[in-house]
Amino acid sequence: MTDLILVLNAGSSSIKFALHPASPEEGGPTLAGEIGGIGSAPDFRAADAGGAPLDVNILEGMDGSADHGGLVSRLLDWLLAGDWGGCIAAAGHRVVHGGRRFDRPVLIDDTVMTSLEELVPLAPQHQPHSLAAIRAVAARLPDLRQVACFDTAIHRTQPRLAQLFALPRHLSDAGIIRYGFHGLSYRYIAKVLPDHLGDRADGRVIVAHLGNGASMCAMKARQSVATSMGFTPLDGLMMGRRSGSIDPGVLFHLQESNGMDVAAVRQMLYRESGLLGVSGISNDMRVLEASDDANAKEAIDLFCYRAALELGSLVAALGGLDAIVFTAGIGQHSQTVRRLICDRLGWLGVEIDQAANDGHSARISTPGSKIDVLVIPTDEEAVIAEAARTLI
Repeated sequence: MTDLILVLNAGSSSIKFALHPASPEEGGPTLAGEIGGIGSAPDFRAADAGGAPLDVNILEGMDGSADHGGLVSRLLDWLLAGDWGGCIAAAGHRVVHGGRRFDRPVLIDDTVMTSLEELVPLAPQHQPHSLAAIRAVAARLPDLRQVACFDTAIHRTQPRLAQLFALPRHLSDAGIIRYGFHGLSYRYIAKVLPDHLGDRADGRVIVAHLGNGASMCAMKARQSVATSMGFTPLDGLMMGRRSGSIDPGVLFHLQESNGMDVAAVRQMLYRESGLLGVSGISNDMRVLEASDDANAKEAIDLFCYRAALELGSLVAALGGLDAIVFTAGIGQHSQTVRRLICDRLGWLGVEIDQAANDGHSARISTPGSKIDVLVIPTDEEAVIAEAARTLI
């Protein structure tokens, strides 16, 4: 029997989970899966070490009102009753916000939990779900060591100017700065970049994490020097449901002239904007690409236009560019989005091979392109497992 690490990645409407051997020499996860549709119609799927789907539904009898804590408890019931080739020795969690204090993974104790609870207002759509998962594990397995891994941590290497807003200094001193997110994804890409770029991995690289949540990170020497997200995960790129960057004057107008209160504005910016808002159809890029509706096409075009503009600003932060990496759901699977973004980057010397792009090759740039363009799947759960191994 080997020790296993339970990895939990609690998002706003899903919980990804995996069981990783505590020893990295023993290979990848023995089990992986996801609980999706949280808040509406929860669904469950899991696969064994070989990727074969498991014919099981652990959510039988649960309705749409089940929250993250309750779902993690049900998941633990199933995991602890099964034979997965070992015993759970630790749990690792993705936590979206670590503030200024947490610049690396930490073992969770009461003091850490208090600090994480204080950060809930900075990531209200995400932080509570991570904390609910941590509490659910602690309630069932009180002696189990738990590790928090932070999406904001990688960005603490950024220079001070990259983190500042042009606000009164006392507000910056109080912690209203650009934090950045998707750090676990960026940390994974930084780790595997040498496998794809060799020595050029330590050059000037922009990683485009494009999914329902989307951001970009400018890296030099595989460290974050700038990123598109800011104080919250709402900033920067247009996303599935989130607006991304917006003129603050629009928000004043909506409140003063349209009578919207803070809660209504927050709901609009986080849940009703982005691809869903512009298209009026869906936040799913696959649905929009399959649609003949002109509004769907405009939503895709705007998503790519905004991404190309943001990438250009990060080139300025880097002082040039050697490589672009596309990752996450849209970045990995949408050849249309990659093409439309790269079509706007010819001024940088970007040239993509259409056949390689259509075939989702790992390298989609032409041999003559001045910029390497790669497609690399990310693995946030592997980063969490590695951090837990180190700390335990």
